[in-house]
Parts: sequence; C-alpha cells; structure tokens
Amino acid sequence: MKWTLSQLQKYRNKEFLIDEIVRFDELMQDDSNIRDVSPMHITGRVDIDPSKVTFHLKINGYLILPCSRTLVDVKFPINVETTETFLLQDTVYETDEEAHQVKGDVIDLKPVIREILLLEVPMQVFCDDDVVSEDAAPQSGKDWEVIHEESESGKIDPRLAGLAKFFDKNHSSSES
Repeated sequence: MKWTLSQLQKYRNKEFLIDEIVRFDELMQDDSNIRDVSPMHITGRVDIDPSKVTFHLKINGYLILPCSRTLVDVKFPINVETTETFLLQDTVYETDEEAHQVKGDVIDLKPVIREILLLEVPMQVFCDDDVVSEDAAPQSGKDWEVIHEESESGKIDPRLAGLAKFFDKNHSSSES
C-alpha cells in the first residue's frame, strides 16, 4: 500500500486498479476494545493528475468487538467506500473532501486506512439475544435481572394508574 511518485506517474494515462488484502493488526494496540482484526480486502482505482493523486477505495473485512451488554465477541462487519486525495504540490485544492499533503516522494495508504478503520469502530455493539456463552456476563442474579425495553413498553406504572382514569373522566365530560 506504498508507492513512490515515479511509480504512480507511469500510470498517468492508464488504468491503475488496486486489489489487495492487508493486515491491520496494529489496530488492537490503537483501540483496546478491538479484540481481533480480519485481513482487510481493499479494492479500487487510482486517478493520477499532475497535481494530485486520488484513490477511490472500498474496504471490506470485519472487527471482533466486545458486546456492550454481555462482553461476548461480536463480529462487526466493515464495508467502507472512501475517496482519498493526495496533493503532489503545495497548491490550494478546493473540494469537500480532506486532502493529504505528500511528504517526500512516497504515498503510503496504510496510515490513512488505519485511521478510517478506527473511525468505524462504534461506541457500542450488541450481540444477538439468543447467544449464550460461558464467557458472557450474567443476565440475572439474586433479586435482579436484565430487562429489555420492549418487554417494559406496555406496562403502566401502578402509581400512575389513577391518572389514566382522571383523563378518561375528563375526556367523557367534554364530549357531552
């Protein structure tokens, strides 16, 4: 995922396609929540101009993250499309996208892709409710259990049951 500018200039008027599988094991040191990283399949094409190099990339793979509720491993799919532009000269380039300045004569995509992958890590991820594992955090104990919002949505707090009757009386008197 590293090219010199002279290597890229050879493809200026030709089609330059990318199809590589790259490991990003260093993501586990960058974010302690990431338990494992699959090899990422990176595909795309490169547009080479005299003043800039633009990479149109698709990144596919998955991360293993802990479930926020049970701490069980969850396979979180990564499917990202991105466009990364590298400026070859110190020129002003106006676009909605962020542009990277080339330092030296080498373009290295790996740090840019690593940053994109770190931004894809969600704050919380949840496993399926039917997954039961010995490694999972307990879901009930003595005098407590984890409740789900769906099971509590239809229940009326008994302290407020009288208030519902008040509105029924008020509504019927306004109709007459």
